[in-house]
Amino acid sequence: MRSAQITRKTAETNITVHIDLDGTGSYDNQTGVGFFDHMLDQLARHSLIDMKIRCEGDLHIDDHHTVEDVGIALGQALSHAIGDKKGIRRYGACLLPMDDALVRTALDLSGRPFLIWNITLPTPKIGTFDTELVREFFQAFSTHGGVTLHVDALHGINSHHMAEAAFKSVARALREAVETDPRTANAIPSTKGAL
Repeated sequence: MRSAQITRKTAETNITVHIDLDGTGSYDNQTGVGFFDHMLDQLARHSLIDMKIRCEGDLHIDDHHTVEDVGIALGQALSHAIGDKKGIRRYGACLLPMDDALVRTALDLSGRPFLIWNITLPTPKIGTFDTELVREFFQAFSTHGGVTLHVDALHGINSHHMAEAAFKSVARALREAVETDPRTANAIPSTKGAL
């Protein structure tokens, strides 16, 4: 069972995340932030990770705590679901085009969190959504999921396209990394014997 449920409650947010790594990409995400829900749906659909997220956050202040804390909880769920990482491919990469945008992702489920983020979104908002929160989400996800994550925009002029391409690119790379490698199904993918 490569699934996990995380509940995280603070004075700012109340979050429940359920994921299944061996799903079909089904999703049911409700955070109260429309654009963010759309991005989480893309993350689930293109990673083939079933994902159900519920978040009640202090949206009367802004979207920051909701987006960051969902990233934390989702990273924790990923870490729980992959367990000791026996049999996973570990690495994933994707070069994803979306209209004017071209985003490259490479990631390693190493247990060593690190984010390299080379995306500058050209507008401060997508609708009412603060574009700086895209990076905040992936920083929290990387840190709490133990993911070495590199995301680069090679092209792009439209903030919506660039943000969506980032989520889809990370999703496709994640799909590859969490898959079981039939050639090494009983081995930890490291010469150290542990990740």
